[in-house]
Amino acid sequence: MATDFYEALGVAETASTEEIQRAYRKLARRLHPDVNSDPGAEERFREVSEAYQVLFDPEQRKKYDRFGADFRRVPDDFDERAYAGAGGRGGGRVRRTRAGPGSGGGSESFEGFDGFEGVDIEDLLGGFFRSRGAGGPIAGADQEAELELTVEEAYRGGRRHLGIAGAGERGYDVDIPAGVLDGQRIRLAGQGGRASGDAAPGDLYLVVRIKPHPRYRLSGRDLTVELPVSPWEAALGATVPVVTPGGEVKVRVVPGSSTGRRLRLRGEGLPNPRGKPGDLYAEVRVMVPKKLGKRERELFEELAAVSDFDPRRT
Repeated sequence: MATDFYEALGVAETASTEEIQRAYRKLARRLHPDVNSDPGAEERFREVSEAYQVLFDPEQRKKYDRFGADFRRVPDDFDERAYAGAGGRGGGRVRRTRAGPGSGGGSESFEGFDGFEGVDIEDLLGGFFRSRGAGGPIAGADQEAELELTVEEAYRGGRRHLGIAGAGERGYDVDIPAGVLDGQRIRLAGQGGRASGDAAPGDLYLVVRIKPHPRYRLSGRDLTVELPVSPWEAALGATVPVVTPGGEVKVRVVPGSSTGRRLRLRGEGLPNPRGKPGDLYAEVRVMVPKKLGKRERELFEELAAVSDFDPRRT
């Protein structure tokens, strides 16, 4: 084995599966042949992928920790109890250690067999090892890439042909579900890491990131949009248009509405293919003319003279 699997991923032998997955994803993004043209990147990527496939699988990791480089040659039906009892006392623990300088290279050795006095470990397991190949097909690893969408694209969904940043120059036909949420993952089966032999390739997961929008604020499936209204519309009430991702709708401004009042339009937020859609909130913003005509000024002056309304005291 050219490289220790834990060293390949840069994690400790006590690393959790979450730590192993994080380390692999970080390395895969940097080393994948589609994004790294360095001559050694592809070989390093295969090495990292193999390490991840073994260490992320609890059973394979257990074997690797137990037998080191020879773990793949241990049969699946290997009887640990018979193995432990072969020396008469049992309870011996195999510890995987790296041979040091002068020990004959980078091979693995077995230590800790206090119950195997007079027993040659290679002779004991040789029959098993010789009957097995030194490796096998390795399934491709799952990968992730970010998919940026506008609010309108997330609202409508649909089928699109996309080139995904971080996934090379390949194009993908993607079915985007209407109402997809920020952080939601879209699976592209078989489009992930390459496999060796006849093993299955990994999957590619597109992590949706909804871009900030100049008009809409998004919270889950709910949308908030500013609704500019005139002073008289706010004071007297009015029915005014508001633009939503699904098109223009009408909203009733309640008389006496001030800036900041939220008007709820049920079901006008992001759709939900499995349940209740989100709502849209139109947030009132009272606007005044930048310039007044002569008659407009007269009317505002007349209003100021007759009104006892004081917004700083209300």
